[in-house]
Amino acid sequence: MTRHALPDPDLSLDDLIRDRPEVVPVLLRFELLCVGCLVAPFHTLADACAEHDVEEEVLMAALADVLSRPPPVLR
Repeated sequence: MTRHALPDPDLSLDDLIRDRPEVVPVLLRFELLCVGCLVAPFHTLADACAEHDVEEEVLMAALADVLSRPPPVLR
């Protein structure tokens, strides 16, 4: 995934979190406790939404908002 690409609903949560760690607060806001979860490598964004009764469109909009910003600079 490129730095400016929006996430694909079929992207694994593990890949998303590893590639774009700035999404973690968004996932936590939606009560998706995917960080460090043993299932994260096997669950997609769509799977997580279905499993946790989260509206996929709402989550994707929140992720798009965060991912449209420049990535944070690590010092």
